[in-house]
Amino acid sequence: MTAISFITANGGESARLLSAGLKGSETVNLCGKGHLQNWVGEKFHAYSGHVFIMSMGIVYRMIAPYITNKYEDPAVVVVDDARRYAIAALSGHEGGANKLAWKTAAVLGCEPVISTASDTNKRVTLGVGCRRGIEAAAVEKAVRQVLGTQGLAPADVRLAASVDMKQDEAGLIAAFELMDIPLVFLDSHRLKTFSGGNSESEAARRRLDLPGVSEPCALLLGRRAKLIQPREALDGVTVALAREDAL
Repeated sequence: MTAISFITANGGESARLLSAGLKGSETVNLCGKGHLQNWVGEKFHAYSGHVFIMSMGIVYRMIAPYITNKYEDPAVVVVDDARRYAIAALSGHEGGANKLAWKTAAVLGCEPVISTASDTNKRVTLGVGCRRGIEAAAVEKAVRQVLGTQGLAPADVRLAASVDMKQDEAGLIAAFELMDIPLVFLDSHRLKTFSGGNSESEAARRRLDLPGVSEPCALLLGRRAKLIQPREALDGVTVALAREDAL
């Protein structure tokens, strides 16, 4: 479970938006003098991850007495109150803070900040759409096949996304858990208004009233991203790939 904590009204808006797109999370209102310090002291190790929507300085001062080691500490991500950055602040690789930062940034539309060398080279993002009731095996097969055409494997993918209308698709979620690719669900309004180089999908327009799912999702996840694999439909699954700073 991930706790999304905030101490201002503006932070509360970001927390509610994030909780809607981040599976297995809950918001924690810590507005008021002393609430943050007391809560961290009691709950820091009760969660597998934390997203603190406040300044980095405040977070480090609060969590410092409870930090042990990267194998036991929860993932910590810090989002500034203006919602500009999602910073992996503690337990980046081992504890999952890098993945949590990528997910947070994707949902909030801000910039992820990752400093772990082994993860900063990941530039491939993946967009996926699927039919209702899809099975995990079908999703995994399609994803691996499309990645293979580009000489890629699941380990090369930084983050995957689908539209929020698909967040109850158990097979979709299970497939990405099996492949260990972080998956987020983007607000349909962002896809509807996106005009970043994707081509229109007749199926998405007809069924979801969207210009597309897989291509805009892949592009929205990256900074200056470009498609390296336009959407490909395989047995009820549509997959597209993008790369950041692609030539």
